Amino acid sequence: MLAFAWSRLYRGDGAARLSTIPTAIAVGSVTNFFDTLGIGSFAPTTALVKFFRLTDDENLPGTLNVGHSLPTMAQAFVFITLIKVDAWLLVACIASSVFGALWGARVVSRLPVRAIRLGMGGALLIAALLFSARNLGLMPGGGDAIALVGGAFALAVILHLLYGALMTLGIGLYAPSLISLSMLGMDPRAAFPIMMGACAFLMPAASLQFIAVRRFDPRLALGLTFGGVPAVLIAAFIVKEMPLDLLRWLVSGVVLIAAMMLIASGLKETPAPVREA
Repeated sequence: MLAFAWSRLYRGDGAARLSTIPTAIAVGSVTNFFDTLGIGSFAPTTALVKFFRLTDDENLPGTLNVGHSLPTMAQAFVFITLIKVDAWLLVACIASSVFGALWGARVVSRLPVRAIRLGMGGALLIAALLFSARNLGLMPGGGDAIALVGGAFALAVILHLLYGALMTLGIGLYAPSLISLSMLGMDPRAAFPIMMGACAFLMPAASLQFIAVRRFDPRLALGLTFGGVPAVLIAAFIVKEMPLDLLRWLVSGVVLIAAMMLIASGLKETPAPVREA
């Protein structure tokens, strides 16, 4: 469906020009490489696009969604194929995230965005510190499971319902999903198919709307896609082969970065409403 919508842009009267620029491809490569490691692509892409002045601000939200959709779908496909995770947990968390984005946001969107960002940033900061303490052996915990049962399963599904809703307010799903599943005792690698699968279902739906009204930059979006997909394939194998101890420290670093970005955004008088992947 997304590929068909893309193709319609380059057919008929008023068709968009099938072209891009090296800078856009480079931005797509860099941001999607680190996105595959769990850092997220929207915030870094926004910073680079503004630095290089690649498009107008009004086109940025649509360009982010359209340009990063196919790389995110590639991430989900690769990680679901390469990394073992319980199928029931995978499906339940993805469905819960989608439902949260579609319906839960109606409730969450009534809350003050600034307060949510500061609260979520503070929570992630505490979580990163706790996870680091567990990495240092200062507190007990699991960390090698590929499935959850009972209350832990239910909590993971409920949390992803919230994460899906929070995406509409600019709170990226990757970091909270990664840290919560890890702290519930899962192997951090097993969190990647879940968090990327959720975004792979959420982002195309938004992209179709932006494409329909042409509220995005086709040239920049095409570059993000062309650069992003190969970068995803390279980074995915790095995550798969990375030693578990090193990956746990990466999780701590990723969540710490996300926490600081949320807190910094929340401290601004007018936080930017840009979502992360």
